[in-house]
Amino acid sequence: MNEMTLEFDALLENEVFARTSGVAFLLPYNLSVDELMEIKTILAEMIVNSIVHGYQNSQKGKVVLRMNVDNEYVLKLSVSDKGVGISDILRAKEPLYTTRKDLERSGMGFTIIESFSDDMEIESIVDEGTTITIHKKMKFYG
Repeated sequence: MNEMTLEFDALLENEVFARTSGVAFLLPYNLSVDELMEIKTILAEMIVNSIVHGYQNSQKGKVVLRMNVDNEYVLKLSVSDKGVGISDILRAKEPLYTTRKDLERSGMGFTIIESFSDDMEIESIVDEGTTITIHKKMKFYG
C-alpha cells in the first residue's frame, strides 16, 4: 500500500496546491487522462467544501487530505476538517442544496463527488467537523 497525508491551512488558494499534490502522488500509476480529471474534480470539490462550508471561509483551521492506493489499485481518498459539521447529511447531498447561497454556490459538490466515485461516505458531527471518504477503482496501465 502506498499512502500520503497532507495538512494545509483552510485557504481557497491552497486548493490548487492540494489538488496538484494529490495528482502528483498518483502519477506513478499511469492513469488515463479521464481518470486523472475525475480525481482532480473529486479533490477540488472535497477541498473547497471543507474550506467554504466547513470553515465558512474563516481562514481559521486546517484541512487534511489523505490518500492511499492498495495492491488492487483502489484509491481511498479522504478530506477532513474540524469545522462546523453538517447537521443534515441527506439534505446536504441533495442536488442544488447549498448552505452558502451568498457565494452563489451551485450545491452540486456531493453529487459530482459521488458520480465520479465507486462509493462515498460522509461522517460529520456538528461543531466538530466532517470527513468525506471516497473509494475509486483505478485502471493501472503499468
